[in-house]
Order: sequence, then C-alpha cells, then structure tokens
Amino acid sequence: MELEAAKMIGAGLAVIGLGGVGAGIGNIFASLISAIARNPASEGKVFGRAILGFALVEAVALYALVIAMLILFVF
Repeated sequence: MELEAAKMIGAGLAVIGLGGVGAGIGNIFASLISAIARNPASEGKVFGRAILGFALVEAVALYALVIAMLILFVF
C-alpha cells in the first residue's frame, strides 16, 4: 500500500468519532429542551450544565480533527 493511501485511510478512521459527537450533542440539547419543558424554573441551572456538556463533547470533535490533520500533513 502506498503511503498516501495509508494516510487517507488513517485520517478517515480518525474522524469516525465525529458521528458519536453529533449524536452526543443532539442528546444533550434534546435533554435540555425536555428538562426546560418539564420545569421552566430550572432553566438557569440546567442551561449552564448543558453548555458545559456541549463544550466537553465538542472538544472530542476538535481532538479528532487535529489527529486527522496531523496524519495528513505531518506524517
């Protein structure tokens, strides 16, 4: 196998985690909407935690993209 083909396959495998990130972000905001619909008074507490969860899940996506870029352009 040529080096360029191996790099492309490796980068593709590195970004498979983005599917899980999309599902995780959807789950976070679906739960946020459900929680606010059930108890509107708790919006202040719930929203902050949802944004924290969003940031942590989004960090996984950024790590996956960084690894893919490293595989493509550095190695």
